Amino acid sequence: MLVATEQQRKIRAKELVKEEEQELRELEEARKNKGFTQVYSRGWRRVRELAKGNSAAAALYAFFAEHIDPTCGAVICDQQFLADQFEVTTRTIRRWLDYLEEEQAIVRIPVSGRVCAYALDPHEVWKGYNTSKAYAAFVTKTLVNKDGDIQRRIMSMFSPNNDKPEEVKERERLEKEMGQQRLVD
Repeated sequence: MLVATEQQRKIRAKELVKEEEQELRELEEARKNKGFTQVYSRGWRRVRELAKGNSAAAALYAFFAEHIDPTCGAVICDQQFLADQFEVTTRTIRRWLDYLEEEQAIVRIPVSGRVCAYALDPHEVWKGYNTSKAYAAFVTKTLVNKDGDIQRRIMSMFSPNNDKPEEVKERERLEKEMGQQRLVD
């Protein structure tokens, strides 16, 4: 928003303060619902349909639903991590992922190598507290093996400024992406 007068600048500054207070209230509500995953009727239908076609892939879908991040409805992990969790081969994981994609149960977004973000339909499964957002920042839980090089690469990729709190870094990134300017007195 372009500010033309001092009065407009003050009004916009007050609006930004109110928006920030609302965001803090929403974050507090999200913390209250930590560990809570909403599964809508459509999501339960999806689980039943997946189980009929490939029950193991349905278990993988449930795993993603359990671990999705509340802010965006996705989780990032590599195939070896998933194979270790399910005690199967990465080839089996790839078959399950292919099945879930064919059934349009997940959206697979390549990140690096065999590391992908897996997004679920928010009309089926949602872990957040606010489904009316116009956009979702892609900040997500990252699941990796503790001893893997992937963990170091992902952590360095997502934490370029280790001296700032995560909330500040995320807000700055979003403001930059959205082209917003913060106004202060």
